[in-house]
This record gives sequence, C-alpha cells and structure tokens, in this order.
Amino acid sequence: METRFNMFENELGAKFTKRFAGLNTVLAQSSLTKTMQELVALRASQINGCGWCVDFHTKEAAAEGETATRLNLVAVWRETNVFSEAEQAALALAEEGTRLADAHQGVSDETWAQVRKHFDDNEVAALVSLVALINAANRMGVILRQKGGSYERGTFAEFTS
Repeated sequence: METRFNMFENELGAKFTKRFAGLNTVLAQSSLTKTMQELVALRASQINGCGWCVDFHTKEAAAEGETATRLNLVAVWRETNVFSEAEQAALALAEEGTRLADAHQGVSDETWAQVRKHFDDNEVAALVSLVALINAANRMGVILRQKGGSYERGTFAEFTS
C-alpha cells in the first residue's frame, strides 16, 4: 500500500499543511504538559488507525521522557495502574471525543466532570482543541495512507516555533 498523495508537493496542500501544523504552537504555549498532549494524541491516533500519527506521537512522547512501559500501555490504559487520575481523565476525553459516532451522547458527563476536576480552563481549552486537531490530522493521514515508521523529530519544527 503506497502513500496516495504528498501534501507538501502540491502548492495548496503545502500551504494548508504548514498552517495546520502551526496550530500546535498555540497548544505548546498552554500549561498542558507536552507529555499529556502526546499521550492524548497517541490514544486518538491509535483509535483512528493512523500509523504515521502513532509513530509521530510515540517518538515525541519518548523524547519528552515518557517510558516504554507507559507508551505500550496507552491503548489499554483502563487496565493499568501507570496513569494518574488526570491522565485517565484526559485519555477518556480523547477516546470519547474521537468516537463521537459510537455514543449518542458524545463525551459523557462523567468524563467531563473528571476533566473539570483535574484541569483548569486553559488546560480544558487545550485538551478540547487537541482532540479536535489530532482527529483532523488522523483523517488526513488515513485518507492519504501515510505509513508509520518514517517520522523524525523536528520535521515540523519550522511551522510550530
């Protein structure tokens, strides 16, 4: 299975992708930790089956000091004891915000209450924005059949700094 299209080799695609990647600058300026952001993005990417994004966020999280044990357990976080209550709330939000069509209520009141318990208003705004952004990125990656395994740290540094 080959990648269908390279957005950077198309004028419109390159403009869009650069601006899209630049949205991470706003999230980077939030008080939500980089590790938390990577765990949330990783979980949504796993659910959506985006190999390129799983590769990206696994490598970025590891570079931030995340352990192999925790990275390997993100997909089954409910069945572990390695994530804090705040991380569990964020991962639940990532899952429910990603699987909107799977539940009539979208994000449950229980999950929302846990998010509000552990995060301030700016962190909530960052989490909601992150879930929306990573789901859009996953859709592009899956549509274009971008394969995991080739991501190198710093690929988007020029667009996010």
